Amino acid sequence: MNNKNNYTRASLALLLAAALSACGGGGGNPGATTGSGGTGGTGGGTGGSGPVVPAGPTVTTSFVNASGQASNSLTGATPLTVRAVVRNQAGQPVPNAIVSFATDPELAVFSPSAGTSLTDASGVATVTLRTASLAAGGAGKVTATAVVAGTTVTSEANYSVGATALTFSALRLSKPSIAAYDSTDIAVDVLANGALYTAQGVTVRLTSACVAAGKATLAATATTTGGTAKAVYRDQGCGNNDIITASADGVTTPATASLQIAPPAAASVQFVSAIPDDKSIVIQGQGGINRTETATLRFRVFDIFDRPLVGQRVDFSVAPEGAVTLNKLTDTTDQNGEVITTVNSRSTPTTFRVQATLPQTATASRPNISTTSDSIVVTTGLPVQRSVSLSVGTSNLEGWNYDSGPLVPATTFNILLADQFGNPVADGTPVVFQTNMGAIGSSSRGGCNTLNGGCSVEFRTQNPRLPLPNTPVTPCNTGPGSSPDATRRGVATICASTTDGTVTQFAKSAVFFSGPYAEHVFLGDATTALPRNQTVAIGPVPADVPLVFTLQLNDLNLNPMPAGSTVQVTGIANGSVVGVVPGTVPNILPHNASGVDDPTGNTVAGRQGSTHRFTISSSGTKPCTAGSVATFDVTVTTPKGNTTLIPFRVTFSCP
Repeated sequence: MNNKNNYTRASLALLLAAALSACGGGGGNPGATTGSGGTGGTGGGTGGSGPVVPAGPTVTTSFVNASGQASNSLTGATPLTVRAVVRNQAGQPVPNAIVSFATDPELAVFSPSAGTSLTDASGVATVTLRTASLAAGGAGKVTATAVVAGTTVTSEANYSVGATALTFSALRLSKPSIAAYDSTDIAVDVLANGALYTAQGVTVRLTSACVAAGKATLAATATTTGGTAKAVYRDQGCGNNDIITASADGVTTPATASLQIAPPAAASVQFVSAIPDDKSIVIQGQGGINRTETATLRFRVFDIFDRPLVGQRVDFSVAPEGAVTLNKLTDTTDQNGEVITTVNSRSTPTTFRVQATLPQTATASRPNISTTSDSIVVTTGLPVQRSVSLSVGTSNLEGWNYDSGPLVPATTFNILLADQFGNPVADGTPVVFQTNMGAIGSSSRGGCNTLNGGCSVEFRTQNPRLPLPNTPVTPCNTGPGSSPDATRRGVATICASTTDGTVTQFAKSAVFFSGPYAEHVFLGDATTALPRNQTVAIGPVPADVPLVFTLQLNDLNLNPMPAGSTVQVTGIANGSVVGVVPGTVPNILPHNASGVDDPTGNTVAGRQGSTHRFTISSSGTKPCTAGSVATFDVTVTTPKGNTTLIPFRVTFSCP
């Protein structure tokens, strides 16, 4: 009945306001809906009091605890339920309205995390409010917002947050002592005020010294379920008692437990390495560059699970006894299960082994566990002059007019070194290279370090191309037994040197910077070159017998043409080519005036070019019935594509 009377009175008020407006009475603001109370505005004007404004929609906010009692005290152990009641302007519940909740995220969080909820048939929307962390504390407010019939309404409610004090129970081990490589279960309870804390999962951190050393496995964290965190600890050969510690945010005092772990038994010892890597040391007093009189030997001990064993004593001995000086007789394995010993050479070349033994490991069926190293050699290992060998891949390079470029070398020099016993010198022996023309080596070094007694360097053609006497100064032109540096045009000399720490050993080689054209060509045994750009006339020669002649091809400096240059007969008329031997310019070493090779270039003299034999046959009938004239060119083409043509005219006659 009251609702009906209220509705009647409101209707009369609206009719009265309309009538007054029509008669020119007072105007004013008819009112506006606002805020959580939904109260209307007030009218105004000269005509008297304003009209009655209907009530707006509302939302009210409150908190209840897990028991359903009103409470605004929030802790980690006692979450709250936030209730928002939405009503329309008539004060009736609004179902299916979306309510958005907001609060300080550093104090509390919502569940669901979106912070939104839909009102039920009673106009009630709820979310769960939990502390943002166990350490969170202070006061905050929850703001609830809803939209009803296009109108946004909000309300606020304050709450307090108390930090949650948690404690651990005793850390429990299913087995307080385990054998090597065994496991045990770990459990610890998280308590709030002495009771299991189940409001939310707590992340418990688990640590131990053996786990940190990689000698045991244990999950780094375990989250509580029903207030209890569980994990499994597994030994990985720790060999010591271990302390396991549990900690968590919000828990001031960690929980610990002591675990007894039996040490694993030794199963084997293995030889790991020797330094120097080549297992070779020098006789006492013969050390040189990268040579040593001391060898370091490393062994590793493994347990019955094939894992490195820590803290195991190992004894050393040498076989044959007295071959070298053993510097350490015993050692104890480190964290990697490793031990080392060292030996020093004596005055005699020999070979030896070091034996590593695990004492007190003998059983009724076998002796103490032991092993031996690889053989170690005691030798001089220093390079000697008579064993220095220097060679080059290609000697006649197309380099008088061409640079070989930074990426593709013109040729490669190889150096080999050996000691007085004919054994390769130690790896890493440095060799220095120098040249008076072009460039040798790399941008980082002008030489190389030996591997298995040898190494290689690249040579490229470039300036300078004219040698100067004794420039640069090298052991090859200044050392004992050396020869002055040659200065023949187009011949580069290369010096490779090393040292035994006292005496320098060296070797010398030479290469040609060959020109691109055959400018000095000699027919047969002639001592005068053929005229350039003129036809060479031969004959008359018998037509029934193939013509055989030779040409020696030299560049502008009387040096050979570049290796790989092709030599062909082209454009032949009235004849045929039987053969050209060789058809390419071979690799030619410098030689003296008698034609004896001298790879060092010290005695290079005379013409250095290659000789080619040509066989030409008349194309006429045989036996010959009439003479003929054959013409052709000898064509020389270098690898760079430079071509020299030597024209010939041969007269064939009948007997």
